[in-house]
Amino acid sequence: MIIKDNRIDAGKAFDWGKTSEYYAKYRDIYPDEFYRKVAERGLCIEGQKVLDLGTGTGVLPRNMYKYGAKWTATDISPEQIEQAEKLAKEAKMDIEFKAVSAEKIDFPDGSFDVLTACQCFFYFDHEKVAPEFSRILKKDGKLVILYMAWLPFEDALARKSEDLVRKYNPTWSGGGETRHPIHIPDVMYDYFDMEYHEEYDLPVHFTKESWHGRMIACRGVGASLAPDEFAKWDADHRAILKDYPEEFDVKHYAAIAVLRAR
Repeated sequence: MIIKDNRIDAGKAFDWGKTSEYYAKYRDIYPDEFYRKVAERGLCIEGQKVLDLGTGTGVLPRNMYKYGAKWTATDISPEQIEQAEKLAKEAKMDIEFKAVSAEKIDFPDGSFDVLTACQCFFYFDHEKVAPEFSRILKKDGKLVILYMAWLPFEDALARKSEDLVRKYNPTWSGGGETRHPIHIPDVMYDYFDMEYHEEYDLPVHFTKESWHGRMIACRGVGASLAPDEFAKWDADHRAILKDYPEEFDVKHYAAIAVLRAR
């Protein structure tokens, strides 16, 4: 599914379906602490029904499945959902997946104890989703927004890699991250109250192959470059990695925001 959004990459089209196989293989990178911080707040645990929005290949529900919640997961991309279903089936996990955008979900009132949105909240049309998210949550239900990003001003490889993305995709707006709380649009506060937020450093371990795959699976590369552009980017990025050891950590920070429905 081709997506164009003037808020993102100056409106340059991207399609997660083009990179779903890379996404499935290389985007399952969050350390255990990332998930543990959610569960330790009593969220996404046994006895709760959880809807994961923008699930991609189901990374969040698959990694938090062990905490006992009953998961449903949605994504705008049918190809992402296809990969999610495959991975969950291989792991013998009972997760219901649906290919539908966050703006078009249609669940009954009070269906869920928790909604989660990992690495995707900024894509949503917040004017549309705010009342719907509130409606499908139970009273005092929680919306959990999660994010993680590399730190290019502190990690040399992250900086070189994202500079190369911009060489071939100048309007890509996914780089240049620094530590900051997750931005919550004002409209969300018409329906939710901020209960908790935290930002923390989180080193992430990679091999040369997995970092290369992680970069392919970002919006600015696999989801948007033309085949000839991708081939050039691929060769250039592999050349950068020749100067690095086989395994290394890349500096990241992570953030969580928990909103309570009114």
